[in-house]
Amino acid sequence: MHPSSSVDRTQTRPRDAASTAYDGSAPFPADDGPATARSGGERLYVAITGAIVALPFLALGLAVWLLWGSLIHPADVALALILYTVTGLGITVGFHRGLTHGGYTAARPVRIALAVAGSMSFQGDVIGWVATHRRHHAFTDRPGDPHSPYRYGTHLRGQLRGLAHSHVGWLFRNDPTPAERYAPDLLADRDIRAVSRAFPALCVLTLALPFGLGWAIGGSWAPATTALLWAGLVRIALLHHVTWSVNSLCHLVGERPFRTRRHDRATNLWPLALISFGESWHNLHHADPTSARHGVDRGQIDPSAAVIRLLEHVGWVRDVRWPTPDRIATRRT
Repeated sequence: MHPSSSVDRTQTRPRDAASTAYDGSAPFPADDGPATARSGGERLYVAITGAIVALPFLALGLAVWLLWGSLIHPADVALALILYTVTGLGITVGFHRGLTHGGYTAARPVRIALAVAGSMSFQGDVIGWVATHRRHHAFTDRPGDPHSPYRYGTHLRGQLRGLAHSHVGWLFRNDPTPAERYAPDLLADRDIRAVSRAFPALCVLTLALPFGLGWAIGGSWAPATTALLWAGLVRIALLHHVTWSVNSLCHLVGERPFRTRRHDRATNLWPLALISFGESWHNLHHADPTSARHGVDRGQIDPSAAVIRLLEHVGWVRDVRWPTPDRIATRRT
């Protein structure tokens, strides 16, 4: 366990005046959003983001149409589960608990492999993902938070609008997060910079793999296509929405057994625990961001912590910040 005095940059209190004056219930200030017209590059970004969000659902409709009256192949299910697990753990163990919060120190090959796996989830390049998440922790549920469900206030209409914003709407805002401010350590890391640059190629790879494996297993374009649909696009859509549900639902509904900073409303939401690999024990995470384990109470399944424990056992990660009983007790409400 690292000393409790160690500094976590994601817990640094924001010095923004608007955030300081925020009362916790009013909509965020109007100037907290986009202030300038979009450039051609920004419009292209929005178009690509829209395609990434929408295409998997179109693929699901196409898959249902193609497979109407027939059964989905067992190989499609197996490939989808394997790739969902690999890319999901790349996000939770690699992007989140490792690179964002420093919950452990990984050997170089493991650090790179996890960054590659997370990039294949289609959730953005590793440096941009980490920078955005660190900013979320610095300004949680206050002006400056890129995806708070409280942006439009705490009344019913504002909460519904905020839910849509925190789940997917924030992706379309002209509200960039400067990596120079929030992820300078990753910008200085040659390996992570290389993985970040390779993000477009890794997006192609995450779709080419199920197609190629489906062809190898089935021997024709038909099983290759169904593998691409189910183990490629539909798998990506599911992981997207599980991740985004942690942003949205895990700040609106659930239990809050641990203290968090003022206005931070992160919750534990047990139905998402398994499919989010333990990320939905979100209240403890916001109470103690550097903890390598998020599910700390009896019965709280945390597959990501189990993977970190395994990596520690074989010597591939070290300096793991496991929560101690005393540290947990000091954070309970």
